[in-house]
Amino acid sequence: MREGKRIPATGVIEARDVREILTHGDIDVEGRLISASNTTVRGVASLDGVELLCVYKPRRGERPLWDFPTGTLGHREVAAHLMAESLGWSVIPETVWRDDGPMGDGMCQRWIEEVPEEAPVVVGPFAELRPGWCVVAEGDGEGGERLVLAHDNADDVKLLAILDAILNNSDRKGGHIMRDGKGVLYGIDHGLTFHPEDKMRTVLWGWVDQPLPEHALEDLHRLERRCFGDAAPDLDAIRQHISPHEWEATCERISVLASTGAFPRPSDDWPALPWPAM
Repeated sequence: MREGKRIPATGVIEARDVREILTHGDIDVEGRLISASNTTVRGVASLDGVELLCVYKPRRGERPLWDFPTGTLGHREVAAHLMAESLGWSVIPETVWRDDGPMGDGMCQRWIEEVPEEAPVVVGPFAELRPGWCVVAEGDGEGGERLVLAHDNADDVKLLAILDAILNNSDRKGGHIMRDGKGVLYGIDHGLTFHPEDKMRTVLWGWVDQPLPEHALEDLHRLERRCFGDAAPDLDAIRQHISPHEWEATCERISVLASTGAFPRPSDDWPALPWPAM
């Protein structure tokens, strides 16, 4: 590894500089995350004496799936980040595509250091549920105690839930949502997104049929007009990572959300929760 200034996971750095480092920096692999279903490694991206912790997922390490085209998951992660940025919602870490990673082409994302005590999604005894939190599911523990799956009612969590509806996220587990040391919310692992068929599975069902926040609805209307209007460079960048059919379905989901102005409800034809939920 080259000697340089290490930027902490919660360090302040301009987003454009982060993308520059992730896109063009040398990646030194530190180790593999063995809990991930696809090949996922943590490394250090180094450029001009600045080092940044990152996650790198090579395309050749993707496990084939029956319902998503092989070799597309990393592209979907990049597209998800770009969609969040197009809305002005910085709830997904900076994510870029690398043609020259140490294990071949793949996606590279800024590493986020999670603070477990601030987790926005929990499974635990109902008696310990934080005031104002939304209960999504409940059941009995081994000792007969009442357990709940619940999530924070915060505005930034609502934005992530709306984004998941746009992306048609099929794998929003509780462990894919975190807060860093400064309390900033991030969602990660967006490989199972943008499918043209309704496949949304998420733990963020706490606001079904409730009105979307007004400011979020305004952002949606602006995005809808841009989707069906003149070409926009940021939306063109998204289209480079998904198929035309998937882009059309995404625009349709945006229109439906903007029209109804409400959080969606689970489909009767598809499991509502991912497994495992956390």
